Amino acid sequence: MVEFTLQREDWSLHRKGHIDQERHREKVREAIREHLADLVSDESLIMSDGKQIIKIPIRSLEEYRIRYNFQKGKHVGTGSGDTAVGDLVARGKPDTDGQPGPGQGEGAGSEPGVDYAEAEVTLDDIQQELFRELELPDLAEKDEADMVVDTVEFRDVRKKGITANIDKKRTLLQALRHAKKDDRVVITPDDLRYKTWETIVKPDSNAVILAMMDLSGSMGLFEKYCARTFFFWMTRFLRTKYANVQIRYIAHHTEAHEVDEEYFFTKGESGGTICSSAYQYALDMVNREYPPERYNIYPIHFSDGDNLTSDNEKCVQLVKELSSVSRMFGYAEVNQYSRSSTLMSAYGKLQIPRFRTYVIRDKSEIYGALRHFFSQQQGVKSA
Repeated sequence: MVEFTLQREDWSLHRKGHIDQERHREKVREAIREHLADLVSDESLIMSDGKQIIKIPIRSLEEYRIRYNFQKGKHVGTGSGDTAVGDLVARGKPDTDGQPGPGQGEGAGSEPGVDYAEAEVTLDDIQQELFRELELPDLAEKDEADMVVDTVEFRDVRKKGITANIDKKRTLLQALRHAKKDDRVVITPDDLRYKTWETIVKPDSNAVILAMMDLSGSMGLFEKYCARTFFFWMTRFLRTKYANVQIRYIAHHTEAHEVDEEYFFTKGESGGTICSSAYQYALDMVNREYPPERYNIYPIHFSDGDNLTSDNEKCVQLVKELSSVSRMFGYAEVNQYSRSSTLMSAYGKLQIPRFRTYVIRDKSEIYGALRHFFSQQQGVKSA
């Protein structure tokens, strides 16, 4: 008979290396979250093949050590002697208490700085933190979902199985039933219990994203870069978190037409701008292929707002129609110099809960646009 004995030991001493690694990874994740707005819009990262590595600064740790106070001078850490456990000795972080840090503000500083190290992060590290915040808003279960997704669920416990799936709680409870009072708890092979799984096929809700982008002559390099960066992260987010999401790409100037993904992200066009052409194309596509009772529909349109003035009224009417069949309709305007946009002025008067607008004036605001459109509530307002 094989016997197992239970002992209590402080395993943290055996796992110091693992704990240190986990602490370092947490500091890297914290640094990514602090720099997420800049990382999301980093051109070198987006234009890479996904293998690009970039460096971000993280606060370094200084090992504690004992130093003799040979000069008998005042130093940090000494007090009057009347402190007690739990007393607050400082509040806030350096550089965040309203005072500029060393080297910050006007002029050259004379104070020493804080040591920083650089951590290497990949595209996967960034999207792991970014996608944690994003989700399709108001996603509903549809009546006639014709797509399924395979999931694994642990539904049963058996006496036979693989060691990796051992159920520790049930095994210990089984051993305690046999143990006598004031006796050691001995786990026998007969006490071992294993979790077993079943493959479950579940119907999943369908969703379609209608990605619309203005490619007219007024869309400059900055406007196209912001729009394509947004759609780049959107595409990766949807394909990472959802199994049954279709993405249809629609490009337009005065006329709209469907394009493939490569054309959408690489090609440019010219000519004037009639935004209603894209809305009408999207609405026809919905009526033809995506009945709202079976699909969650999300139109998202990027433009610089330079639309033919006589077309604005038709745009408002089509926005109402598209919003009525959509779970969320997003309009983002790339307006670097805060120009007066009649199209955004017209949209600002609309009171449609499912219609969200956002203005991007700086590429770091792409992160805010992602959070604004892909959250249950209209999470982030444009500046």
